[in-house]
Parts: sequence; C-alpha cells; structure tokens
Amino acid sequence: MSVRTAVVGLGWAGRELWLPRLAEHPGFEVVHAVDPAATARTALDAAPGIPVHPTPDALTAREVDLAVVAVPNHLHADVAAGLLRRGVPVFLEKPVCLTSGEADTLAAAERDGGATLLAGSAAPHRADVGALARLLPELGRVRHVDLSWVRARGIPQAGGWFTQRSKAGGGVLFDLGWHLLDTLASLLGPARFTQVLGVTSNDFLGTGAWSAAWRQEETPAGAAGDVEDTAWGFLVRDDGVSVGLRAGWASHQARDVTRIRVTGSAATAELRCTFGFSPNRHPHAELTLTREGTTTSLPVPREPIGTEYRRQLDVLADVLTDPGRRGRAVGEARTTVRVIEDFYASARRAHEQLAVPAHH
Repeated sequence: MSVRTAVVGLGWAGRELWLPRLAEHPGFEVVHAVDPAATARTALDAAPGIPVHPTPDALTAREVDLAVVAVPNHLHADVAAGLLRRGVPVFLEKPVCLTSGEADTLAAAERDGGATLLAGSAAPHRADVGALARLLPELGRVRHVDLSWVRARGIPQAGGWFTQRSKAGGGVLFDLGWHLLDTLASLLGPARFTQVLGVTSNDFLGTGAWSAAWRQEETPAGAAGDVEDTAWGFLVRDDGVSVGLRAGWASHQARDVTRIRVTGSAATAELRCTFGFSPNRHPHAELTLTREGTTTSLPVPREPIGTEYRRQLDVLADVLTDPGRRGRAVGEARTTVRVIEDFYASARRAHEQLAVPAHH
C-alpha cells in the first residue's frame, strides 16, 4: 500500500528533489501539495492534478500518511511542529531546527501528537560513503576525522533567503556543514562535542558571480547577505575523536570537492568526491586506504547523481512505522544545532577580538 504523501514547500528542494522522486516511486503517492505562492501549480508538472493548498493547515492525519517538508529554514520547526501536533508524520529537510529552543518545540509536538519526525539526510545514503563506512573496522581506533565540502562557485541564490540570517539561521555551516556533521554521525555514531573552535568569513557573498548556477534561481538586483560563505573549525567529541571541519560555498579552487579523511590507530581512509548536484564535480569518487606508508586505491560504486535521495525513500516507509524512531531525529538535531551554536559563538569571539585595537 502506497504512503499517501504531501509535499509542503515547492521551492527548489520540493520541486526538483522530492516531487519527481515521490511521483516515480512505487511506495509513495503524492496526494497534496502546499505552497503560499499562486504560481506553485506550475511546479507540479511531474505529478499533475494534485490539489495545492496555501497553508499546511489543510493537511490531516486522515488523508495524509506523511508530509515532506521543504520550506525555507526559518519555517522548518514551526511548520513541522504544527503537523506533528495534528498527528501527521513529518519528513523534514535539513536543517531540522535552527536553535536548541526549536528542538524543544519539535520534541514537545512529537510527544503531543503521537506522530514521528524523520530527518532528511542524503549524504549517509551515498554508495561511496557506504564504502568508506565499511572500511572503518580496518582503521583501528579512530583518532581524527577531516571533513570538508568546498565549492568553487556555489552560493545558493545570493541575496535570497539562503543568505539572510533571519531566514536561514546562518550560512554555509547550516547548509553544507549540516550535511558533513550528519555524515560524521553516520560513520562514528552520535556524540556530543566538548570543545568547539571556529572562524567564519564572507569574502565571496557580495557578488552574484559566485552563485550556484545549477539552482536556476535569479539573484535579486542589489542583493547582498549577512551570513558566512566559508567556515573553518576544530571540534572534539566526547569520545575523544577530534574533527577538522571546512565548509565553503565558494573558493578559488577549480572544482567542487568533498573530502572525508578518517585517521585511525591502524590505518587512514580517505574519500574524495562531490556531494550534491553541482555539475562542476570531482571527476569520480576516489577511496584510498593508507597503512604503513602504502596507499591502496579501492573500488567505489558508481551511481547517478542524486541517487541518495531516492535511497532515502526506499527505507522511509519502514522507519515511518517504527516506534523506536520517535524522538531520535530531534535528539540528533539537538546535538548538531548545539555544535553549530557553539561554532558561531566561537567565531563571534574571534571577530570581536580582531575589532578591538591593540594597546601599545
């Protein structure tokens, strides 16, 4: 029996990621859509004939088994909490929440409505990340992980809501950084972070020349932004593993490259690839294992771009009915948003120190 699904939000993610994949998946049937814009109907070419509502209040647990929520960041917690309170299970695009307070709101809504919140997290469902995960037992005790996702040009709609702190919560750290932290948790398991140091910059934000062309969104005239386009950090988990984190929407490098390097007591494994949909990609995923001075290249499964989103749907119907999943997404999101809050606090302190003139 198909999962009766509503897509809430028909921006790029709802229109390009979820509607086509849900429409073609035999386990799902798109029965409703929600978007306040009157032009949203034009986004339903992949699944015509679906009623479009201006607000999610029209959705009820009698008619909908799952709501896929892909609204702008600042609406995530409010929209998801409203659906959960009415007993509608929610699959929520990252970031699940923007503050620890929003995590509390989602947890209460999940309890009150008796519905399950599931979090979208594409990267752990990639075949190359899975190949890296299978190498971990050969590494001995994991000591350090380097995580980076740096684009050559990839600011999402510079000047749009993605680059406004009031609507996005932050910049590249909430976008690419959330994916990297999700991937880390999938590889090593969840953990709290006991130490967080971070710095941010926005050298590329002021010009549309660094925008993500593949999103096919116009940059508003004269638009700017007040978030970071680059973040560097050093983190320590409560299991003693240290983490180097770098996320960049734009840079001076030639290609968009994602790198995950896991250093253990017995060996080091490294994956180089490109997450996401950018056409300016690393040619193909590369996985290596280095032990005692010898580096070995290992085979990596190849798959079409975006397969990880379809793979999430393959398992979604099963986890939707698993009572053990209730509360898990909020707990994991609480850990992620807390480290991002600490990261920004550290970056603010660094900027404040630079602003104070030196005394001679």
